[in-house]
Amino acid sequence: MNTRILAGALATAAMLAFAAPAFADTDLKIFVSSQHQPDVWRKVLDKYEAENPGVKVAIETGGNTSEAQAQYLNTVMSAKDTNLDVLMLDVIRPAQYAAAGWTSAFEGKDMSVYLPAYVEANTVDGKVVALPAFADAMFLYYRKDLLDKYGITPPKTWDELAAAAKKVAEGEKNPDLQGLSFQGKAIEGAVCTFLLPYWSQGKNLVENGKLTFDHDAAVTALSLWKGFVDDGTAKKNIAEVATDDTRKEFQAGSALFAVNWSYAWTHFQGAESAVKGNVGVTRLPALGSGEQASCLGGWEWGVSAYSTHQDEAKKLVEYLSSEDVSVFMAANGSLLPTYADAYKNDEVLKAVPWFADALQVVETAKARPVTPRYNEVSEVIRTTVNAVLAGVTTPEDGASQIEARLKRILR
Repeated sequence: MNTRILAGALATAAMLAFAAPAFADTDLKIFVSSQHQPDVWRKVLDKYEAENPGVKVAIETGGNTSEAQAQYLNTVMSAKDTNLDVLMLDVIRPAQYAAAGWTSAFEGKDMSVYLPAYVEANTVDGKVVALPAFADAMFLYYRKDLLDKYGITPPKTWDELAAAAKKVAEGEKNPDLQGLSFQGKAIEGAVCTFLLPYWSQGKNLVENGKLTFDHDAAVTALSLWKGFVDDGTAKKNIAEVATDDTRKEFQAGSALFAVNWSYAWTHFQGAESAVKGNVGVTRLPALGSGEQASCLGGWEWGVSAYSTHQDEAKKLVEYLSSEDVSVFMAANGSLLPTYADAYKNDEVLKAVPWFADALQVVETAKARPVTPRYNEVSEVIRTTVNAVLAGVTTPEDGASQIEARLKRILR
């Protein structure tokens, strides 16, 4: 070969080698619900990037309700969009997304390390379709300073709560202080609103895929919440209140009690909180002599079936679902761990002492109805609860409507 040509070829090759990176960067994007500490997850991802050179992870946030998040993700997945690699999903969603073919399965994953409820939520037809992000359950938050002031112990029944709210209201004479804030808007939280007193009566809604609706128990449950509106324990427009509205109301000092998830704790302890240092948390009350019941929550990590970085995305999810990250998010973001031992971790208990008593609630919390048609079940319950609270229908008619509509869905 002509030496001039050979020299030119070598020079060109050298320039190409110099211009090409030693390895190709992998850019991943994960969707994180906006109310679940995206800024703290960012710290976790920064550490992951430092340990995995060449991997960059961007966060996309959205939605203040489970419905808003699902609506957005449903649109993205239906379009087979490759933009998102990892999805944060409400605990009620993994089975639905797997059935739609929107998520990828994890092969050979040992799920025995997690709390049993989340093993069940993320396993469909023997396949692991998502991994736990964090656990959750509903709790009762209360103004510790006001209960102490009036010599009131945390209520164990809803009647005790109403009596406490009345006593404090009479003493404080503050028209802006409501007794109880809970979710009355037609969102997923309203399903739990209905189920809390319904379950407390020892009733289940669905068993083995079959409807086990108890009409009288449903009337009693709906009547409880409407009664709180009528007697002034809850505000008149409670039908407009969503999950984060409850959090904001309690944080502003305008509610004595609040039904909410664990994420709210960090907000209540923030610099802008009017109740910082005066917040207590306990199990949700029972209905009469019934059992104290809580609604199981939690969020999971799914890998989009349309991600062009399947292996990298699954490796990231394995990391995000690890016990070390679970402990970090508990201590720094007040997100409940999905590992039982983490509830005894010194770092966690120093940051959120009440987590010492949370494991029992999480382990005994009840899951919302397990059915492939859950979206329809949810829509029936939450819209009816909203209608009852708004005064559009009565508890009796609302219970009948739920029963009739669920019978058509769950035949």
